[in-house]
Amino acid sequence: MSVLAANSHILYREIYQRDQQQQQSSSSGGCSVSINGVGFAFLSSFGNDIKQREWRRKWKRDLKAEAFWQDVSGPTTIEMEHIADIDQLDQILLQSKQLSQPIIIDWMAAWCRKCIYLKPKLEKLAAEYKRIKFYYVDVNKVSQALVKRGNISKMPTIQLWKDGEMKEEVIGGHKAWLVIDEVREMIRKHV
Repeated sequence: MSVLAANSHILYREIYQRDQQQQQSSSSGGCSVSINGVGFAFLSSFGNDIKQREWRRKWKRDLKAEAFWQDVSGPTTIEMEHIADIDQLDQILLQSKQLSQPIIIDWMAAWCRKCIYLKPKLEKLAAEYKRIKFYYVDVNKVSQALVKRGNISKMPTIQLWKDGEMKEEVIGGHKAWLVIDEVREMIRKHV
């Protein structure tokens, strides 16, 4: 049997629908399905109903596939807000202190390739941790006073601020997935 599928939940759904159709028609041969331009081919060489039932039992036992549906009740990414000046940073820190809400600040630059690559991954992380507010600062578009306030020397730098104070930072000069893991660990430690 040859099967081509884009996602496991589509494959499972198509196999289930095909099995239902085969039960109704009880014919042998091949079957192909196209969904949104993606083709699925099911090739079989069964001669009768007994072989089909045996194959179906074996297929269901061996596959043990379950439908995988992503949680679509909330957004998968949340866009980070931009901090433009030191007054805005002070307001954000004051508000987070009053609400007892920790914040993450990504200090980045438009010319920094790792910074640009990391930003969408942090936006996905923001969707996971809805209790934490995520911000970013483009160091080339703000005053040096703001950069000094964050005590930034390397980019990208991701800082966790809580109660108006910087608690911990991750300097992301390595692989993005490692940086995201370090940020997750930082969040677990302080939140």
